[in-house]
Amino acid sequence: MKTNRIHITDLCGMQVSEIAALPVEQLALLQEELDAHLSDARKLKERLDAALDRRFGQRAQGVRASHGKDTGKVRFEDGPVTVTADLPKRVTWDQRELAAIRERIAADGDDPDQYIGTMLRVCERSFMAWPDWLRELFAPARTVKTGKPVYRLSLSGRDGV
Repeated sequence: MKTNRIHITDLCGMQVSEIAALPVEQLALLQEELDAHLSDARKLKERLDAALDRRFGQRAQGVRASHGKDTGKVRFEDGPVTVTADLPKRVTWDQRELAAIRERIAADGDDPDQYIGTMLRVCERSFMAWPDWLRELFAPARTVKTGKPVYRLSLSGRDGV
């Protein structure tokens, strides 16, 4: 029995205009199917990443140590395969501590801007709540960029199933 339902595997041979012209119910079903596949793929990737870490983690740590480093990219061979293991560095700074250090540097007569960068920002929610005169003052410094559009479709009565 042939069905008229389009599946995600059918999308490869279709133009974007053809996909956009599909009935909205088909688009909702495609989105549900794709979300399920993405969820499954993420879970499988997590499992494979965990297995790779179990298999190569100790060795990568040893290679890093032999190069005098705790993080970063290292390469080593395992049979016919070159393994590249990357342990990225994620640095965070305590903002209160940095502010105190900034004050100490300034109190000693040195320029803290030589050591510590300052990033000014305005909370968008606050900006939108300000009175017009204050928003107008800040408006020349504000640029709005858009991200990629996201659409969520759900068929009535299906409750996301």
